Amino acid sequence: MHFLAPLYLLLCATGVSACDVALALTIDVSNSVDVAEYRLQTDGTVSALRDPDIVAAMVKGNAAIAVMQWSGADKQDLSVGWTQIHTAIDAERLALRVQQMERAFVLSDTAPAEAIYYALDILRAAPACDRRVIDISGDGTPNGGSDVSRARAAAQRAGVTINAIAIESMGMAITNFYADSVITRDGFVVTARAHRNYPEAIRAKILRELTKVMG
Repeated sequence: MHFLAPLYLLLCATGVSACDVALALTIDVSNSVDVAEYRLQTDGTVSALRDPDIVAAMVKGNAAIAVMQWSGADKQDLSVGWTQIHTAIDAERLALRVQQMERAFVLSDTAPAEAIYYALDILRAAPACDRRVIDISGDGTPNGGSDVSRARAAAQRAGVTINAIAIESMGMAITNFYADSVITRDGFVVTARAHRNYPEAIRAKILRELTKVMG
């Protein structure tokens, strides 16, 4: 690793910190998500971003985080732009922005393929990081948009990891769909048993993503 030393010293000298991961967090706001379920998702994300273990991991890796909302084929919104976390204050500012964001869409279809394509677009504007990850969540299978497997293939070609939270009302249908058609080869699925379990699921997933435990 001696050949990396000059670059590392240059970064330190110029005040530029290396970034471990650029993480695009996505929130499902399709028609199946009511007002209370939307709040469970956003409040769960805020709680995760304030979790001491996650804050420590974000700061240690100088992680870059963005938050988007998605639903139908033409409905994606970058709700919180890229924020790099150098300090706990940065993490708290990010959490406040997520807490204050308004729901972007209502009464719309579920098009995860377009959500993936949109996330790939915003990742192109992310800070330079060692890893790029799309963190997609949802409580249903597609009823709009294009083929999800092709979107996943585009992510794999770009070297982007897709992980997922499957929000189940009963059985494992959503989990199986995400495992079979959405996550990349190096990705994983976390199952939330209904929206009320979303906060615990997203905490576990973000911590796993930040600490490089993959597969």
